[in-house]
Amino acid sequence: MIAEIAFASATCIVFVGLVALAIVSVWSGGKAAELPVSAGYGEASRTLAVQRPRALWPVKSDRRARSLPPDTMVRFAAEREAAGIDEVFAALDNDLVGLVPVKRKVQEIAALLLVDRARKKFGLEAPRPNLHMCFTGPPGTGKTTVALRMAELLHRLGYLEQGQLVHAMRDDLVGEYIGQTAPKTRRALDRAMGGVLFIDEAYYLYRAADSKDYGQEAIDILLQVMENERDKLVVILAGYKDRMDGFFESNPGMGSRIAHHLDFAPYEVDEMIAIGRLMLERARYYLSEDAEAAFRGYLTRRMQEPRFAHARSVRNELERARLRHAHRLASEPDRSWSRDDLMRLESVDILAGNADSLPTPDRS
Repeated sequence: MIAEIAFASATCIVFVGLVALAIVSVWSGGKAAELPVSAGYGEASRTLAVQRPRALWPVKSDRRARSLPPDTMVRFAAEREAAGIDEVFAALDNDLVGLVPVKRKVQEIAALLLVDRARKKFGLEAPRPNLHMCFTGPPGTGKTTVALRMAELLHRLGYLEQGQLVHAMRDDLVGEYIGQTAPKTRRALDRAMGGVLFIDEAYYLYRAADSKDYGQEAIDILLQVMENERDKLVVILAGYKDRMDGFFESNPGMGSRIAHHLDFAPYEVDEMIAIGRLMLERARYYLSEDAEAAFRGYLTRRMQEPRFAHARSVRNELERARLRHAHRLASEPDRSWSRDDLMRLESVDILAGNADSLPTPDRS
């Protein structure tokens, strides 16, 4: 009897042990095997990734595995085509007349990033280039247009995730009362994250004469984000050159974070005439010979006056010329007008609004 009890006890113990072993096997073979399947999904997988020791992170080995053989050759024509950046340069040429030094600088920045991309394919890692910029020059010289194309260029080359341009001025960043500036600045930065934050007339952020001004708070936040989030955001500061120089002298930390300075020189008269032709061509208008002479005289005089805005002033005057042209034609309702009449601007369309300031064109 005792022997039977002992045998039954031993059998029970063995059975329990086998069950426990089976449970452990199922747990280790089931749960542990499921973890790799769910990698990359859900909160649990992100927690695992954060907790993974840095030494076990497989990025370096993956990069080595993806690296090209050392004897591989690369062609930058193919790299440009793959990134689609020639379209950006073509659009820049179509958008803007002149600005040869600016366009050359954009090409140089693109070349740096193209070579950087090619080096990465061979496993030649280098720190990400600093891409914060400063655009200086008078109004209407193409700064915003170049910033738009720069954002698109950096996006196509893979240095910006989204490539949007967020335009901001002092009122978008600085509050009037205590506690308003930080939220406003951070909202602008959040909108621009993944793209370009373009701050026009950036020197107005700093008002040294006003001890109660909150602009310095915005500058401090910008400095921090420009340094810590430089892989997610590009900041472009813009304004008149002399005022930007003074701004950097007062805020050396900001100046040290700017890697590229692009100076937009004032347009010459011939360049503005070309800009005007381009604007009219897109709108299916053109200037007669006398109208172009009158327009040249208007620009020559207007350039010497305050608040001249170059391409913006060209656009505004041509809009007024179109208005006068339309009124001139519509004022004779019984007269027949040809297709060419509907397209051609005459000198009277230019001179009508500037009769007191312009001489009559010389037809000799």
